[in-house]
Amino acid sequence: MIIVGIVAVCVVLAVLAFFVPKLSRHPERGTQRTLGLGSRAGGKAPGVMGRAFSKPFRSSSKAVGRSGSAGRRARWRMPF
Repeated sequence: MIIVGIVAVCVVLAVLAFFVPKLSRHPERGTQRTLGLGSRAGGKAPGVMGRAFSKPFRSSSKAVGRSGSAGRRARWRMPF
C-alpha cells in the first residue's frame, strides 16, 4: 500500500513539475523532508536493522526527487 502511495506522489509531482515548474519545488521538498524523518527514525534501530528500516525511505526520497526533476527537464525540452 505504501508503494502505491509513493508512486502516486511521484506521478503527481512529475505532472506538477511539468505544468508549473517553479511551484513544484515546495511540495517536492516537503515530501522529501517527510521521508527524511522516516529514514532518520528507521536508522535509529541498531546495526543492520537500522539500515534495512531506513532504506525504503531513502529510495523513496530519491524517486521523488527524480520524478520532479524529470518533469521540469521535460518541460524545458518542449519545442513551444
